[in-house]
Amino acid sequence: MHYYSTSNRELRNGLKEAVIKGLAPDRGLYMPSSIPVLSRLTLKRMHGMNLSEIAVILSQALFGEDIPETDLKKITEEAINFDTPLVQVDESLYALELFHGPTLAFKDVGARFLARLLGYFTREMEEDIHVLVATSGDTGSAVANGFLDVDGIRVHVLYPSGGVTALQEKQFTTLGSNITALEVKGSFDDCQRLVKEAFMDEELNSRMKLTSANSINLARFLPQAFYYFRAWAQLEPGTRAFFSVPSGNYGNMTAGLVAREMGLPVDTFLSVNNLNDVVASYLRTGSFQARPSTPTIANAMDVGDPSNFVRILDLFDHKHERVIKHLEGFSYTDQEIRGIIAEAYRKTGYICDPHGATAYQAARSYREEHPGLTGIFLETAHPAKFRESVEEVIAKTVELPERLAAFSSREKKSVAMGPEFKAFKTYLADQA
Repeated sequence: MHYYSTSNRELRNGLKEAVIKGLAPDRGLYMPSSIPVLSRLTLKRMHGMNLSEIAVILSQALFGEDIPETDLKKITEEAINFDTPLVQVDESLYALELFHGPTLAFKDVGARFLARLLGYFTREMEEDIHVLVATSGDTGSAVANGFLDVDGIRVHVLYPSGGVTALQEKQFTTLGSNITALEVKGSFDDCQRLVKEAFMDEELNSRMKLTSANSINLARFLPQAFYYFRAWAQLEPGTRAFFSVPSGNYGNMTAGLVAREMGLPVDTFLSVNNLNDVVASYLRTGSFQARPSTPTIANAMDVGDPSNFVRILDLFDHKHERVIKHLEGFSYTDQEIRGIIAEAYRKTGYICDPHGATAYQAARSYREEHPGLTGIFLETAHPAKFRESVEEVIAKTVELPERLAAFSSREKKSVAMGPEFKAFKTYLADQA
């Protein structure tokens, strides 16, 4: 299959080049030239399958033209070796728990798949490939742990100083080996800008091989379609459902929309923001206005210029009237998020993390107007990653999973850096 640039549909490359490069040469994002549609029989077979089994079917549909079946099956099964259970929280309302992977966050799915696919494509390269990733929280830990000790790959994680929780920070600043954490004095948008500028710098790219592990890389966001199908397959056949998705850089939402194009039976998607509501505003007004991000307690959603939104616009030919047929926008302040966490726990006993809380509330609101539908809200990270915020409002200790506790005692090591590209370029040049 070929992949085109969202900036120029005539600019096309194969899967290997698209994955290794990450970003198209014209700064556009890669999209598949065609999206495979699954048969009804294939969908029916998914009922009763776990995530890994469903992922094998979907990876074959998405990438089978470019990778031998045996190799692709191995890549998929090694990457997706955990499940994403659907947990009933209230009447016709379910949490899709995406925090059962190694770093207890939804990004384990895409990051682990990308790590193995990139390793497969670069296994015979003589020089190291440098993976650049900007994170506002869980992307850094998922990517760092996914690529840890992978031969021939060095990972550079850029994160905003003070912009991630202490536990999230420990998950990618304590690994060492082939992982380096860069603590940027700025916002997530600054980190994301530095990565993009590095890809466009001809001198850097002539000296070293650069790629991205953010959701701008198609092999990071496309595998996230796996768990949308897994969620639907856990419902009773014939159930009409919608998904409520807490959204930051919009890779997760884009994956859901691609899943729908592949035949996932879903009524609609709720696009849920925190104070950084540039997409919610677009859905209301038809005008997209990027702006600097605002720090919130739902830090993975602190994005003022979401990269993947251009992919969503591309899916719907940049027509606002088509976009709003499939997406409905919601947004919540920090004060509202705290209240939602408290109310959800009081009413149902379920502990939401700040991101999942926004999706929970949007799903409840939407169901009130559409009582015949079943809502699935995405719980994107374990609430223990946000213990301070969560415990404050539920007045209960959130148990720290063993995998997280193991990180808390390790020593943080990071490289401090300003938001200027010159300093980042100098750092990278020294790594070449």
